[in-house]
Amino acid sequence: MRDILVTGGDGVLGSYIPFGTHVDQKELDITDYTAVMNVCADMKPKAIIHCAALTDLAVCEKNPDEAYLVNSAGTYHLAIGARSVGAKLVYISTSDVFDGKKEGPYTERDMPNPISAYARSKHLGELAVTGLLENYLIMRISWMFGGGPQKDSKFVGKILMQKNAPEIRAVTDTKASPAWAKDIAGAVQKLLEEDRRGICHVGGGSATRYDMAREIASIAGWKTEIVPVLSSAFPSAYPIGKNQSMPVSPLVRPWQEALEEYIHEEWHL
Repeated sequence: MRDILVTGGDGVLGSYIPFGTHVDQKELDITDYTAVMNVCADMKPKAIIHCAALTDLAVCEKNPDEAYLVNSAGTYHLAIGARSVGAKLVYISTSDVFDGKKEGPYTERDMPNPISAYARSKHLGELAVTGLLENYLIMRISWMFGGGPQKDSKFVGKILMQKNAPEIRAVTDTKASPAWAKDIAGAVQKLLEEDRRGICHVGGGSATRYDMAREIASIAGWKTEIVPVLSSAFPSAYPIGKNQSMPVSPLVRPWQEALEEYIHEEWHL
C-alpha cells in the first residue's frame, strides 16, 4: 500500500484513505499532462487512486470547459501516466452517468446516458480509462457524505447546520444510494487487495433527500419538522436524473447505519 498515489488526497474521500502518497491540486495539477507524467515517472506507483474531480454540478454546468478539463482530460492524463508505468488506475466515478429514467437500481451492465455537464465530463473520464487501460477499476458512487464540520458542504452537512430551524424542506422525487466516504475508502482498499478490475457500483441502499433528512433529525434528536417537497421547489441550474440509485453493495454499510456513526463520531451529536 506504500507505492500508491492518491489524487485529491486532501478532499473528502482522499482524507479517509489511510495509505499511499496523497497529493492535492497544488502538488499535482492533473490538467497538466507533463506534470502527471513526471510524477508517475518519478514515483512509479503500483496503483493510482484518482479522487480528484470538479464535483460542483452548478459550476460544471456554467463552466463546462473547466469540467471537461479537470474530469475528462485530467483523467485521460492519469490513464496515460498509469499505462506508462504499468500501474492500476482506480477511478472514482458517479451514478450521475445515467439519465435517471430507469425504475429500479442501476447496475454495472446498464448503459450510461449522462444529461449534465458534470455527468458527461465524468463519463468521458470513464471512456478514457476503459479505452487506454486493461488494469483499471471504475467505482461509481452517489450522494457520498463525510468530512465533518470542516469539509462537509454537501447535503448532510447543510442539514446538520440547520439544527435550530423549525422546519426543513427536503425533496421526495429523486433518489440515489448514499454512502459514507469512510466506508467507500474501506471499499477501495478491499478491492485493491483483491485486485478487482472493471466497473463496480458502491452504494448503501436507496434513499431520497427526504429520507435522509428525517434520519438525520432522528439521529440528532431534533424536533424539527421535515417537510416533503418535490424537486420543483428547488429550481436547479443543472439537469438531475430522478433515479441515481444502485443495488445495495456488500462493500459498504447501509446508509442509515453509516450516517448514524458519522453524525455521532464527527459531528458529536
